[in-house]
This record gives sequence, C-alpha cells and structure tokens, in this order.
Amino acid sequence: MRWQQLFADLQAEFEEAEAAEEWAQLPSRARAETGAVRLAERLAGALGARVSLRCRGAGEVAGRLTGCGPDWLLLEDDAGREVLVSLPALLAVTGLVRTTAAPEPASRVRAVVDLRRALRGLVRDRSAVALVLDDGSALTGTLDRVGADFVELAEHAADEFRRPAAVRRVRAVALGAVTVVRTLAPGAA
Repeated sequence: MRWQQLFADLQAEFEEAEAAEEWAQLPSRARAETGAVRLAERLAGALGARVSLRCRGAGEVAGRLTGCGPDWLLLEDDAGREVLVSLPALLAVTGLVRTTAAPEPASRVRAVVDLRRALRGLVRDRSAVALVLDDGSALTGTLDRVGADFVELAEHAADEFRRPAAVRRVRAVALGAVTVVRTLAPGAA
C-alpha cells in the first residue's frame, strides 16, 4: 500500500515538473514558429484586405490585396487599376490582419507563377502600363517582351495606343529595377 502511494506521489511530481517545463517552453516555441514565417505568407493572410505598401522608388502604394505570388503582390487601387508590386522592392507594410497564411507546400505551378510570368500576361494583353523603377523614375508604354532578367517596354504616351508612330523608343529595363507596374487605360496618365 505504501509503495503504491509513493509511486503515485512520484508520478504526480514528474507530471507537474513536465507540465512546468512545457509551459516554460511555450514562449520560445511561439518565437521559433513566428521566426519561420516569411513576409509573403504573412501578406497572403491579408488577401482581400486593404493594405499600404512602402516600396523602394515608388513610395506608398495602397489598395485591396487581390493576389500573391512567390515574388509579387497584386493590388487594386482606389481608381480600380491593377498594381503589380515586386516583393523584393517592398520596404514596409501597414494594414496586415492577424491571420497568416499557412505555408504552402512547394509546388511546381506556384514556383513558375513568378513576376516574369505575371508580366508576360501583360505582354499578351497589350495593356498600357506605368513602370516605376527603384530609382523613383516612371516609364509609360506597352510591354513587348519579358526575358530572363529584363523587360522590354515600347515607350509611348499614356494617352496613346501602341502604334508604330506613337512609340518613341524601345527600352530594356532590368527586372530587378522594376518595383511597381500599374495598368493604365488609354487616355489615362
């Protein structure tokens, strides 16, 4: 009888010590989990929310977050224009919600839908765009092609369609210099 009581007391002490140790590890475990969250995952939790992004060269870019890729974000601004933001150009974010998207398993499809693929969609659409570069300058025109590390822009006035007579020059722009791409409607500035 006394042995059973002794073993029960030892078991209770052990369980109490184990619970105290687990309780003490909770903050460090939470910090470790937070430390593994990438900014893209944090932003993906805010899909549908209004966010404000501070971007290198472009300043503040605000709107409703409508899409996220491995190296880009898509916003709809207050004028209803789509704004593609290069994730490496992102400096700070406001408007994040409490949720964070769960990390997605590595997927071949997700990996190939990068900034270059998104820009190729604009090439196919023949959409007029304003490219904002990391030095703060802006170029307007129509994207002609996207290479491995560059994009070619047929520069023309924002209020004109891409016609041979309207194109002032074709400029190759280093993809790493592109921070923000805004779609424009012909006639918009």
